[in-house]
Formats: sequence, C-alpha cells, structure tokens
Amino acid sequence: MSLLVIRELSVDFPLPEGTVYALSGVSLELGEEERLALIGETGSGKSVLAGAILRLLPAQARVRGEIWYRGTNLLALSPEEMRRFRGSEIALVMQNPASALNPVLTGGYQVREAVLRRGRLAKRLAQGKVAELLARVGLPERAASSYPHQLSGGMQQRLLLSLGLALAPRLLIADEPTKGLDWSLRSQIVQLLQDITAGQRAFILITHDLAAARYLAERVAVLYAGQVVEYGLAEDLFSLPRHPYTRGLFASHPARGLKPIPGMAPVLTSLSRGCRFQPRCGQARPVCAREDPPFVEISEGYFVRCHRCFR
Repeated sequence: MSLLVIRELSVDFPLPEGTVYALSGVSLELGEEERLALIGETGSGKSVLAGAILRLLPAQARVRGEIWYRGTNLLALSPEEMRRFRGSEIALVMQNPASALNPVLTGGYQVREAVLRRGRLAKRLAQGKVAELLARVGLPERAASSYPHQLSGGMQQRLLLSLGLALAPRLLIADEPTKGLDWSLRSQIVQLLQDITAGQRAFILITHDLAAARYLAERVAVLYAGQVVEYGLAEDLFSLPRHPYTRGLFASHPARGLKPIPGMAPVLTSLSRGCRFQPRCGQARPVCAREDPPFVEISEGYFVRCHRCFR
C-alpha cells in the first residue's frame, strides 16, 4: 500500500522577470516503509518537491496536481489542518544545520520544544524524551546544554535529525544531510540514516551524494529541469541507467571519471518545445526538439522520459 502518491504535480513561481516553472507533471509513489532518493543537478526541483509535500512553499507559488498522504489530499487541506500533519506525520530535516538551528537556544531546549509542540508529553516527562532522542542519534549528553556553534558540523546534523524524529513521523524527508561533511562524518550520518529509517518509517532522501543514494534508497527518481526523467528500483537504475541525462550525471561523478555533461541546464523561465535535455544530449533525434517525451513505464515499476526508450 502506498503511503504517499503524487500525481501530475506542477509548481510555478510568478516573478517580475517571468514565471519559473520549477516542477512540471511530477508523479511518484512511496510505500509505507519505502526509502526513495531524489537526485539531480542543483535547480532540478528536488527541494521544491519537498516543500510542496509539506506545504512550505512561498505564498506566491502556484501548485497544481495532487499529493495524497494516507488517503488525504494534502493540497486540499486548510493551513490549520496541514499544521497537524507537519512533524507528527511528515517531518523535514533541512539542509545547512548552521542556519536551520536557532543559534541562541541550546540543543536540548530546541528538541524539548519540538517534543512539547503537540502537548503529547507533560513537561516533567519531556526531559527524559530529549535524552532518549539525543542518544538515539549518537549525541553525547553535553549536546543538550550546548549551543549550535559549540557543536561540530556532524553533531549539528545529528541534532537536526533528532528534531525530525521528535514526534515519531511516518515519513521523514532529509534535504542534503551529508552536504559539507568530510568523508568520515558523511559515513557516520549515512549509517545513522540507515539505522533510523530501515523498517521503521518511509524516507525521502534529497541528495547529490550518489553513493549515499545507492546505499540508502530502494527506489530512485532522477530529476532534470523540473521533470522526473527516470524512476525505478535503485539497483536497476544504478546498474543500467536508461536516460541519457542519468548516464551523464553518473559519468560526471569523480568516482566515475569526472566527465561533465556539455552545455547548461535550461533557464526555467523560458522553456522551449521538446525534450528539456535535448540541447545537451548526444543521442537526440529530430523528434526530441519537437515533442516533449511522455513518462513511460518501460518495464514493471520502471519509468523513463525519453523518446529513444520507447520508439
């Protein structure tokens, strides 16, 4: 059974210089305890998708489509109804702990406030819950009385994770949780994410870290210029990527030869006809410049948006 179903989701941002088409026709599903990774270049729409799920986009954003969570269309909820879903049902671990954490409050105080936000625990019991959460993410006792600037980058990331887990959400979304960490700290955070998500809750990982995505996710969605261009089991996608962009993205990774994709991603205020990757694709055909390829299931549960894959 699917916990989350996204159908034809589009997000636009009207600006004086033109409308930014941040997401276009995104459709995805997530099982009850499934782990999904969203990968793609900066600006591909990964964080916008997370913001749309949690209804945290700017007021001027125009959102169309459907986001179903346990049978409820989140886009149809009132602001007050949506607030009841955040934290307790769906939690977001934001990127950049240095700016996401309050610099003038101790780590323990911030976790305690998250625990008490729904009034689930009496204040006298909250302190024990705080200690339990900090221990769960591997933080020492001193983190409770420390301010964010007194913690290392890895410890700040763990503190953010404890905030995300405070109300035991069914779905945890982590946005670039390994960004800016050295190799040792990155490995620790990846293993921690594995421990706190496997068989316990659904998980969406937004990342540029291909190794983390391959290790943590059961399914992977590749985004390019606001569209999902490839989506399927992680094992299949990493072993045999079908879309030219996915292959180029993997080849540009340092571990795979550091071969950059030629050209630049399109400007999202002036999208042309046809496939959005066509100007950078070495395998493009005339049809690619004329028609936007449909999102086609080429094998069971595996989808690709490419004219070459179904014609």
